[in-house]
Amino acid sequence: MDIAGVYDATQMDEVQHQWAAQGGATWKIAVFHTIIGAARFGSKRSTPYAKGTVHDFMHAKILVADDYVYAGSFNLSHSGESNAENVMQIESAEVAGMCVAYIDRVAARYGAPPAPAGAGTPEVA
Repeated sequence: MDIAGVYDATQMDEVQHQWAAQGGATWKIAVFHTIIGAARFGSKRSTPYAKGTVHDFMHAKILVADDYVYAGSFNLSHSGESNAENVMQIESAEVAGMCVAYIDRVAARYGAPPAPAGAGTPEVA
């Protein structure tokens, strides 16, 4: 299974700080590092949020599984289940392939290792 993606390193630094401050959430830090160490993830360093600064943080959400694409504002988290979010499911091998190619390009731009030769269309990206 080929897994690839990109995360915003600046935002994840803050998230890990929050997890560390919550006794019941510290386990998430090790899980996060295991996942990014085992898969092809790039990381984008953005400008920390502040009034009047550039907003260059990464916020796109695309999930590809087989011939399905899920895209939208939906956070893949507990809070995503309770917020007003949008998600679109597209069943199309062609669209899934285009999204995988896009994800691979963005991941490579931000330091992810290349896909293994012959990996084909990832089951999850």
